[in-house]
Amino acid sequence: ISLGLDLQGGLHMLLGVNTHEAVTSKIKTIATSVKYFSDDEELLIDGLSIENDSVVFTVLDADEIPKMDEMLKQIKGLDISKNELKYTLKLTAEDIAKTKDLAVAQAVETIRNRLDQFGLSEPTVVRQGLTDIVVELPGIKTQEDEKAARELISKPANLELMAVDEERNDQVYNLTTAQAAAYGNVILEDTKNPNIKYLVKEIPILNGSQVIDAQVAFDMSNQPIINFTLNSTGARIFGEFTSKNIGKRLAVVLDGKVYSAPNIRERIGGGSGQISGGFTVNEAGNVAIALRSGALPATVTLLEKRSVGPSLGADSIKASMIALISGFLIVFAFMVIYYRRAGIIANIALVTNIFIIIAVMAMFGATLTLPGMAGIVLTVGMAVDANVIITERIRELLKEGASMAKAIEDGYSNAMRAILDANITTLLVAVILYAYGTGPIKGFAITISIGILASMLTAILGTHGIYEALLSKMSKDKDSKKWFGVK
Repeated sequence: ISLGLDLQGGLHMLLGVNTHEAVTSKIKTIATSVKYFSDDEELLIDGLSIENDSVVFTVLDADEIPKMDEMLKQIKGLDISKNELKYTLKLTAEDIAKTKDLAVAQAVETIRNRLDQFGLSEPTVVRQGLTDIVVELPGIKTQEDEKAARELISKPANLELMAVDEERNDQVYNLTTAQAAAYGNVILEDTKNPNIKYLVKEIPILNGSQVIDAQVAFDMSNQPIINFTLNSTGARIFGEFTSKNIGKRLAVVLDGKVYSAPNIRERIGGGSGQISGGFTVNEAGNVAIALRSGALPATVTLLEKRSVGPSLGADSIKASMIALISGFLIVFAFMVIYYRRAGIIANIALVTNIFIIIAVMAMFGATLTLPGMAGIVLTVGMAVDANVIITERIRELLKEGASMAKAIEDGYSNAMRAILDANITTLLVAVILYAYGTGPIKGFAITISIGILASMLTAILGTHGIYEALLSKMSKDKDSKKWFGVK
């Protein structure tokens, strides 16, 4: 059984998602779509840029406005305003809210995929509130493991292929950010040497959403590189761009840094490329994982971090085992003293119940947490409760003079409604806890749910079967005091 963070130690983090960046990213994607469409349809536009979360451009030929309008209708969630030939595209308030909500949901899924590929066992990644994410990583024991996990989680892995502005690139060291923006450009640094800068077009040719695979490879000098593959749409855009820009440079940008800016010597078909930038093997592997699992739609910041030592987990296990064993022994002793042989049968069902809980958790790979162990301790009391109800019904009937066989049969029939009512209502609460709770509460809900179902199986079917098997002996013996603790 996989142990949770509180039992084996590890790392607990609370992350915050910068949801506004997701809105900015979507605006940039819309600008890329406009550029690709206008180039593909040979529509003449001018001044395509992003200003205050809006895409602004001007159509130079009034006859081409209907075609542009038709294309923009295909993009949902747009607020389009026109001033003669000038377009301003914004996202509607509803789409902004939806984009922010989706950004957090995508971040949860992306982080979970990265951690799964990283090889961590049973990571917990759940949303908390509107913009926060809780990440729990059991088994993180060294500073190196913690650093690698944090870098993998927080790495945006935002891949962009951007055209270098060849006309003005020699002025890059004299331009300010505002001056570059006036030309529709941005200034980016080289990842290996921050003193080297590039002036690239603000609207990317492609972004990481078109990447379908990324693998670590080695170049001619045996240095790690990353080979990436684009989907069919990305491959077509990439091929068309390279065929029209032979002799110019294409910057491969990852998380705002230029990793390489090779000259385009010929049309590049097949939809593949590579990223080289002085990676170590581990760095290249983590970047490849991040690219395969998808870019984070927005950056995440570490709001809170707690490390749980393995010694604390061992103490928790020891304390829980003491509680479980002592509780079990007290219940075991009470049942034997008060109900005699019926108590022994109930205890057999109780032991079976605990084994079923452990077996089911192991079979489905459930994680055992400290609240989960508390759930098992609580199940001990709940499992024996059903047998108490049944045995009391049998004792009542024996006092009234019923035979052993009649008392057992009617005792189970009379107790059934009370047992079902109690267990079903508790099971419903456990389902609600699992649906709306976070990691530790889910662990409690899982063990309680399995325990309830197992107790109904062992108490109703299991003990009844034992009584049926022993009925002939009980009928001959006719000593109800020995079997049920009542004359």
